[in-house]
Amino acid sequence: MARFWFCAAGAGFLLVCLVVHSRFCASPVYREFVFQISWRTEEVLYRLDVSWPKHSEYFTGTTFCVAVDSLNGLVYVAQRGDNIQKVLVFTEDGYFLRSWNYTVDTPHGMFAASTLHEQSVWITDVGSGSYGHTIKKYNSFGDLVQILGTPGKKGTGLNPLQFDNPAELYVEDTGDIYIVDGDGGLNNRLIKLSQDFMMLWLQGENGTGPAMFNIPHSITLDSAGRVWVADRGNKRIQVFDKDSGEWLGAWNNCFTEEGPSSVRFTPDGNYLIVAQLNLSRLLLVAAPPVGSIGNCTVISSIQLADQVSPHLLDVSGKTGAIYVAEIGAKQVQKYVPLNSYFPSSHS
Repeated sequence: MARFWFCAAGAGFLLVCLVVHSRFCASPVYREFVFQISWRTEEVLYRLDVSWPKHSEYFTGTTFCVAVDSLNGLVYVAQRGDNIQKVLVFTEDGYFLRSWNYTVDTPHGMFAASTLHEQSVWITDVGSGSYGHTIKKYNSFGDLVQILGTPGKKGTGLNPLQFDNPAELYVEDTGDIYIVDGDGGLNNRLIKLSQDFMMLWLQGENGTGPAMFNIPHSITLDSAGRVWVADRGNKRIQVFDKDSGEWLGAWNNCFTEEGPSSVRFTPDGNYLIVAQLNLSRLLLVAAPPVGSIGNCTVISSIQLADQVSPHLLDVSGKTGAIYVAEIGAKQVQKYVPLNSYFPSSHS
């Protein structure tokens, strides 16, 4: 028994030394070891739905983005590749419905913006073909409804509007559109358009200061009227007022290892879900109260397999399920919340 307690004390002392050393000496090996220990103490808030989709053989390319139409129970997936269907449509239960490819070059981001009278999905296209450098609206069956930008021509112009590798967009119920333009291209900017596609405000240029960007990669809104932008290259999330475009603050303390690649809120608005591409990790971050940005606080994490590479994600407004487009694994996976933590999302 004495030997047992001596060994236990020695192990405890070693652990303390590792923590202290990682904190003050910045050893990557020790830091990784300590990080993994703290990881296992986190409470699990989501579980993988292994039954989604029912037939994964429809993933024939590299899956870059996903969008959930909660109103109609649809999930859109866009993938890249030669001689494949670029857009796939599933039900939230995982059944495959249809696919299409018309006028889609190289999809990057997408957003489902359906109403009671219309089923539609917007896709950002970063290709160099005749439909590249645009943002396009389709109906659910793949018919092209609207084109924003100058097809096949990248640029910085505002009249006519031009994009260069537009990364993602968010469409409000009012029809107003928020665009992050600059996935490694000429532009590093955030644009707001009215429902009739008039410029309302613009923020951003290449840089590290407030309201400057280095690869603005994803965008979402909260119920308090704040715009949240994943400023991936600067390893931070920046926040703006949706009406004026005023810069409200930034989070960078959660992203010292890698910047965020995707941002979406849970249906109750209490948490922001963040994807980190190269770490193959999802973070569940506490949303700040109205009137405050504060610091980033991670509540829980989902560690995916190595090299899965979650690129962009979306969240069901009805169930709270997270759908993750994984460019490494070439698939979309679904994570469902545990009832005990998100009772309101299952009503």
